[in-house]
Amino acid sequence: MIKFIFKRLFYGFLVLLGVITVVFLLFNVLPGDPARAMLGQRADQASIDAINRDLGRDKPLPVQFVMYINDLSPVSVHDDVNKDHYLYLSLDKYSSHMKLFHIGSKVVVLKYPYLRRSYITKRKVSEIVIETLPETAVLAFVSITFGAILGILLGILSAIKKNTWWDKSSLIFAIFGMAWPSFFVGLLIAWLFGHILNEYTGLNTVGSLFTIDDFGDEKLDLKNLILPALTLGLRPLAIIIQLTRSSLLDVLSQDYVRTATAKGLSFYKVVFKHALKNALNPVITAISGWFAGLMAGAVFVENVFNWKGIGSEVVTALSANDLPVVMGATLIFATIFVVINIGVDIVYGILDPRVRVQ
Repeated sequence: MIKFIFKRLFYGFLVLLGVITVVFLLFNVLPGDPARAMLGQRADQASIDAINRDLGRDKPLPVQFVMYINDLSPVSVHDDVNKDHYLYLSLDKYSSHMKLFHIGSKVVVLKYPYLRRSYITKRKVSEIVIETLPETAVLAFVSITFGAILGILLGILSAIKKNTWWDKSSLIFAIFGMAWPSFFVGLLIAWLFGHILNEYTGLNTVGSLFTIDDFGDEKLDLKNLILPALTLGLRPLAIIIQLTRSSLLDVLSQDYVRTATAKGLSFYKVVFKHALKNALNPVITAISGWFAGLMAGAVFVENVFNWKGIGSEVVTALSANDLPVVMGATLIFATIFVVINIGVDIVYGILDPRVRVQ
């Protein structure tokens, strides 16, 4: 089991390294001058050169990549003597760190990953992520919970009532749910509830988890969560319905289910006590993957409903060519996806020894 866990962790590390490499190369070949974005179009050349030196953009691309990896790694190597060295241990960048041991003039440091600074606001990207990620996580969690619970229930009902009008209706709904992208559904729901049903429902098409009242105090406003969660949860809902239905029908055709039925057990007892437990394995896998996907997929939905999460921050950063924010958010999404999938693999390996063998 230990070998299996280390194998999954190693694969996850390789995936993250690949994502980091692609993100670095992609955003370093894009046109644009970060120094001018930070200083404005009227900046003098000396100031621009100073900013580029601070960002390391005056160095060859391989050296920039080493600096980027060193910034992201929680255990990194630095020079704490020479301030002109590209690996200098700057307190401005690594304010929270612990020196482990020295190797000559170099020091091995344990620190929080440094995601660079925003070109526009000059804030650390890590601070922006810490501030906005919780609202995106809440939105994704509520969306996948809504999609999972309702999807499993409707999928079971469709399997039990196979080939009835209910089953065919759920199939039509699943096709539309998978075909329509979230940003289009978001615009449709915003129009529907904002112009037609607003006076009946009282739901806001614009708002976030926390709002400012008339007295300037911040308050929790869960009502604003309904429409974006509904929008984001419709697609996984459609997929979970069909996946639960097909998985349950496959399990119901197995020999042990027919044996249980032949012994006189009621149909519903066979379904809920024996078949459903095995049928939900692929559904749980899909739910875990969709949760990570919804964290990234919330980008457009948050923009439609003005939800103040990391997705909305990414859209703003893209429009301003604020590359460190976009790069940092991309790496956070990739890390969440990898961690969730590794966790699911390990749980499956504990529950089913055949997974460890494979």
